[in-house]
Amino acid sequence: MEITYASPSLSDLQEGSSMPTSTRPVKIIPLQHPTAATTSSSFAAGAFFSRWISKLQRMNLVEWVELFLPCFRWIRTYKWREYFQVDLMAGVTVGIMLVPQAMSYAKLAGLQPIYGLYSGFVPLFVYALFGSSRQLAVGPVALVSLLVSNVLSGIVDSSDALYTELAILLALMVGILECIMGLLRLGWLIRFISHSVISGFTSASAIVIALSQAKYFLGYDIERSSKIIPLVKSIIAGADEFKWLPFVMGSTFLAILLVMKHLGKSRKQLRFLRAAGPLTAVVLGTTIVKIFHPSSISLVGDIPQGLPEFSIPKNFGYAMSLIPTALLITGVAILESVGIAKALAAKNGYELDSNQELFGLGVANIFGSFFSAYPTTGSFSRSAVNNESGAKTGLSGIIAGIIMGCALLFLTPLFEYIPQCALAAIVISAVMSLVDYNGAIFLWHVDKKDFLLWAITSTTTLFLGIEIGVLVGVGVSLAFVIHESANPHIAVLGRLPGTTVYRNVQQYPEAYTYNGIVIVRIDAPIYFANISYIKDRLREYEVDVDRSTKRGPEVERIYFVILEMAPVTYIDSSAVQALKDLHQEYKMRDIQIAISNPNREVLLTLSRSGAVEIIGKEWYFVRVHDALQVCLQHVQGLKETPKTTDSVLEDRPSFLRRLQKQRADDSSISQLESGDRTPPISIDSDPQLEPLLFRKS
Repeated sequence: MEITYASPSLSDLQEGSSMPTSTRPVKIIPLQHPTAATTSSSFAAGAFFSRWISKLQRMNLVEWVELFLPCFRWIRTYKWREYFQVDLMAGVTVGIMLVPQAMSYAKLAGLQPIYGLYSGFVPLFVYALFGSSRQLAVGPVALVSLLVSNVLSGIVDSSDALYTELAILLALMVGILECIMGLLRLGWLIRFISHSVISGFTSASAIVIALSQAKYFLGYDIERSSKIIPLVKSIIAGADEFKWLPFVMGSTFLAILLVMKHLGKSRKQLRFLRAAGPLTAVVLGTTIVKIFHPSSISLVGDIPQGLPEFSIPKNFGYAMSLIPTALLITGVAILESVGIAKALAAKNGYELDSNQELFGLGVANIFGSFFSAYPTTGSFSRSAVNNESGAKTGLSGIIAGIIMGCALLFLTPLFEYIPQCALAAIVISAVMSLVDYNGAIFLWHVDKKDFLLWAITSTTTLFLGIEIGVLVGVGVSLAFVIHESANPHIAVLGRLPGTTVYRNVQQYPEAYTYNGIVIVRIDAPIYFANISYIKDRLREYEVDVDRSTKRGPEVERIYFVILEMAPVTYIDSSAVQALKDLHQEYKMRDIQIAISNPNREVLLTLSRSGAVEIIGKEWYFVRVHDALQVCLQHVQGLKETPKTTDSVLEDRPSFLRRLQKQRADDSSISQLESGDRTPPISIDSDPQLEPLLFRKS
């Protein structure tokens, strides 16, 4: 590779530039330019695949097994004496918590309670084998259950057998989508959904879920809807059918659950109460029904006994209409499951691959659909309980699955007498924590834009439905991203006194700028969407820069624009062409562009496009300070006038003093940048050099 230098010696500058220069020497760090022999961008495009293939080639047999069966990572290092007891306790705790929750969430989804138990059985074993998280507890969850109910109720009545078949088909579709995204490593797509959207969506959904369960408290049916207005109207319209007994019983169960949850969270010695709450409500409700036989209390009814049988999902003709909901459930799975799985992995000191996690959830849903399960994912509440109970490995999930299997084999006759209001209380107590009002308050204080996004998402979800709420939230979120990208932050830089450091003059008012020179930092990639905005701002800076902190020789206008490009990670062809046009526009007005510290890829793009030659290699610099020194030489030359011999002799002491100061400055630059000494504050106030701070009065 041919090595060329951006900033030649002073004699080269004098020979190659038409602008006047002074005789003051400057110290410039050379910049290495790319040449035609430099590797093309295809190398950068294939770098990822090369690293990936190289990694696969280095993998041994054990690593290959761990890739396809992540459970092998903890199986081969399992410490039976240390881990088994805590895994056993955690699994039993989560299993006891899951049995009543599974039935409750199935009712929320519009299914018979038995399908909630099926969904909490096979997926647990499959995820324990293919999932990479050791604490995540999978199974039915409230939000997914609401999504299933919302879409299927618009297709067929919940009492029809087709309703159940479509719910099982939906599990298969969700599993396939999750596996595809995991294999193609597309989990990053969900990053475009901001935390504000998720918080607003879950908060509104929690309110809708709670209202949908009100019918079991009130004793009469209400309209099935994912919008708040039809629910409220239905509740008000049926008020004359209100029954006191289910309301009192349900409210009592809800109070018990909330108290037990609070005690379990606030007191470490009572944390078992948090997991025991749902079981307590079920046992207490069943006991009351068996003793008093209240006629106004609706019961779960007969539940089939035994394990689910293998069957292939049916009715693939409805698959096209289910794709939007499958995509939405997949998104919720990534956000809810992968988010908490990563948090638990970091807390327990091991790494977690989000794409492998997504694949594990997909396989669990696919196998679950073969055994009559509806879509499942990781649960916030059960995962937290699993972690708090001390779970060390996926064995806790296997034990929870065994508990569910025992319930299916032996306990289903007892479930017949469970009050519906008890299951409704379990659902309401679980979703109350999803109403993130603290997050909304935080967003209001920190970022009003994020709070607006939260409010828009939650409002549209409440009043227009779940699908529209998510679409509007994601759309507004992407609009904010596009706006920020198209209007990047641009700062005018000034020099901090006594240093070679240049910072935003608005953030550091003591930083000073120079007459005739404006230094601009662009804090974003430059591409077709934002280049017009950047050009407009540069034109503004050319005529409207705060002159109260100016130093250097007095000139009437801008002669140099220095672009600090260190934060610019990418520049496209449209931006390069616009940069060329801007250079020609500046050239007509006798203004020179100087570019500082472009990264390798940006410099390659500029070189291939010819922009380096058009602007001139001598105007590319390693540091802003280098660019400023060269530009300042030219600006100083504009103010110099021919002097007589006498005036030169009279000015000789001043010249010697300046020369001595320049040598001292050059010898201290490396010490300043390395931090070996504190920045000196010069007492020389000669404006022809690099003036000191001139503070505003």
